Amino acid sequence: MKAQELNDKTPEALREQLLALKKEAFNLRFQQATGQIASTARMRDVKRDVARVMTVLNQKAAAAAASN
Repeated sequence: MKAQELNDKTPEALREQLLALKKEAFNLRFQQATGQIASTARMRDVKRDVARVMTVLNQKAAAAAASN
């Protein structure tokens, strides 16, 4: 997922995506603990996607606060 794609989304859509990514991260951790995970690289990608979404959300919040 690209940061530009995230910038085009609304904060509500970003929060929904963040929730979905956190659920996926939870499931991947569970799979790793039970030895069923197929690709450990996906865990890294999900963590980075979570960070990207949170960064964009914080940027949008800061921009909204600055404009008020």
